Amino acid sequence: MKTIGLLAGMTWLSSLEYYRLLNEGVKARLGGLHSAKIVMVSVDFAEVEVMQIEGRWDDATRFMIDAARQIERGGADGLVIATNTMHLMADDVQAAIGIPLLHIVDAAAGAIKTQGIEAVGLLGTRFTMEQAFYRDRLVQRHGLTVLTPDAAGRETVHRIIYDELGKGIVREESRQAYRRIIADLVGAGAGGIILGCTEIGLLVRPEDSPVPVFDTTPLHAQAAVDWALA
Repeated sequence: MKTIGLLAGMTWLSSLEYYRLLNEGVKARLGGLHSAKIVMVSVDFAEVEVMQIEGRWDDATRFMIDAARQIERGGADGLVIATNTMHLMADDVQAAIGIPLLHIVDAAAGAIKTQGIEAVGLLGTRFTMEQAFYRDRLVQRHGLTVLTPDAAGRETVHRIIYDELGKGIVREESRQAYRRIIADLVGAGAGGIILGCTEIGLLVRPEDSPVPVFDTTPLHAQAAVDWALA
C-alpha cells in the first residue's frame, strides 16, 4: 500500500470527511483491521482565506508548496490537496515536488464521463467558478462543457460556503437556494452538477438535484484509495 499525503485544513470539516473516506475505502478493499497509510499536514484556513481575499495568489502558491514539501519529507508517495479552490496552484505544486499530485478535477471528470454526461454545472467558490484553472481542465483535458450560475447565483453559492458551510453551519434555506441554482443550471442544459467545493456535500444531497451530482470529496478520496492500492 502506498502512503497518501493529505494537505488538509481547507476546511477541517471537509478534511475530516477525507480522512474518514480514505480509511473506510481501504478497509472496504482489504478488510480486517486495515486502514489507510496517511501523512497529513493540516493548515490554518484563516491564513489561506486572507490570501484569497487579498488576491495574494503568489503567496498562496508558496504556502501550498511549503506544505506539500513537508508532506513529501514525511514519507508520502503521492499528494492529495483536500480542497478544490487551491488546485489553482496545482501545477506549480506538482513542479515543486517529486511525488505525483492526484488532481481533484480528474477524479470528478472520470465519474462524469462514465455516465456519458457531456455538459455539467459547476458549483464552488467564486474563485473556482470564475477563474480558468478548473473549467479549462474539464474542457481541455476531458472534453466537457461547463456551465456556471449567473453573477447573483455565484455570489450566493460563494457566500454560503464561506459564511456557513466552512463554519459547520447547515441551513435549510441555503439548501433551497442551492436547489434553485441547480435547477437553473439544468434548465440551461447541464446533465450533471459538480459539487466543486469540498464542503458543499455537507449541504446538497443527491435528491436535491434532478440530475446526477458529483461530489468531489468522495470522488477524490476514492481515486486516492484506488491509487494507493494499485
